[in-house]
Amino acid sequence: MARNLQASPQWERIQRGWVTEDASADLTGFKSDDRNFNISLWSPEANGVRYLKTLVYQLATGLGEADWARLRNIRNREFGDPLTVRVGGEPVCLDYVQAVLELGFVRRRIGLDRARVLEIGAGYGRTCHAMLSNHDLAEYWIVDLTNTMRISREYLRTVLDDAEFAKVRFVDVRDIDEVVGAERFDLCVNIHSFAEMTPETVREYLDLIDGKCAAFYVKNPVGKFLDPKLDGHFKGREAVEEALRTGPLRRVLDIFDEEAVASAVPEFVAAYRPGDGWGCVAHDRALPWSYFWQALYENGRG
Repeated sequence: MARNLQASPQWERIQRGWVTEDASADLTGFKSDDRNFNISLWSPEANGVRYLKTLVYQLATGLGEADWARLRNIRNREFGDPLTVRVGGEPVCLDYVQAVLELGFVRRRIGLDRARVLEIGAGYGRTCHAMLSNHDLAEYWIVDLTNTMRISREYLRTVLDDAEFAKVRFVDVRDIDEVVGAERFDLCVNIHSFAEMTPETVREYLDLIDGKCAAFYVKNPVGKFLDPKLDGHFKGREAVEEALRTGPLRRVLDIFDEEAVASAVPEFVAAYRPGDGWGCVAHDRALPWSYFWQALYENGRG
């Protein structure tokens, strides 16, 4: 019986270029190079978007009913052409999966209807968008740097309706006295920006939160990483050195070692407690990241 078992043109090319005749001569490190990337793994450098979408897909399939309800309430979340997957008939991106998970964590412990919310460092505004789409907030204040705030203002103007957008107040960090003189806030939020500020600036913000807020939600890394394999240090050595000096938690650790991350959690919980009168009512890992933690604090003074 005639058999036709020769390699396909695709594999002929792979054997010429990567899985060559001498590829087995030294297998040291082969699982992290082009040999294995052509046998069993996709190269992370060449397939980063594929891995990102796989991550988003897995997260989306694990969302609960309440999470899906919150996600569907957020209109216009496809504005800006995000990298999305489609699950349950819905387009899903990583930013808004995180937003609904964060909101769920807060909502299990704090009522948000008619709440006054202060966010320090809002990025492009996804947290504000998610909260206003799911709760009848009284006000949402954003404190940020000038250029970043221009992005969040234009983004939120586009994705929110007029009534929702009217509830948002933008405060340039240079005008922080507006916050100092404002009425008390029910909740303050900081997501992945305290880790990028100087320790002195973080302490000033925590003092502000201590005096002006009833509750505080924070989501930030528990420490720093220095493994160039993770990001190639693509911004350069100076950027790496700057990053190592920022935030209240600057211990370098293996961010994919569960025990190393767990050992840093008590310091995280202590570092982000705004003041002596505050108690941490909940904390947990912040999906999907191995080394991000989230905590919710309440002010014992009310």
